[in-house]
Amino acid sequence: VQLQASGGGLVQAGGSLRLSCVLSGGALSSYAMSWFRQAPGQDREFVAAIVWSGTKTTYANSVKGRFAISRDNAKNTVYLQMNSLKIEDTAVYYCAAAGHPYYTGSSEPNYGYWGQGTLVTVSS
Repeated sequence: VQLQASGGGLVQAGGSLRLSCVLSGGALSSYAMSWFRQAPGQDREFVAAIVWSGTKTTYANSVKGRFAISRDNAKNTVYLQMNSLKIEDTAVYYCAAAGHPYYTGSSEPNYGYWGQGTLVTVSS
């Protein structure tokens, strides 16, 4: 299984971006999926997760109400819609696949596959 994240870029504060993560070498429907991020000089942190069916999602408090995670199992793709972006959202964003299809927690050891990351830079 491989994950390929894309969609990052430079955006002004208050703007929007949509990240995508394509899974290859397997079926996306077998996995719960999540997004994490790592800001410069900081530890990687949980952003959002979604169960295999898309019927349950969880979010970090810092992004709740601004970000939305979704998935299209037919396209083997998970998305992160980011609205009302803030400077503090600047980070490398990683998608990850959990071994359990219903896992939506923030514990990194529960995610067996990781994408390479896509950089999101929010400017003032």
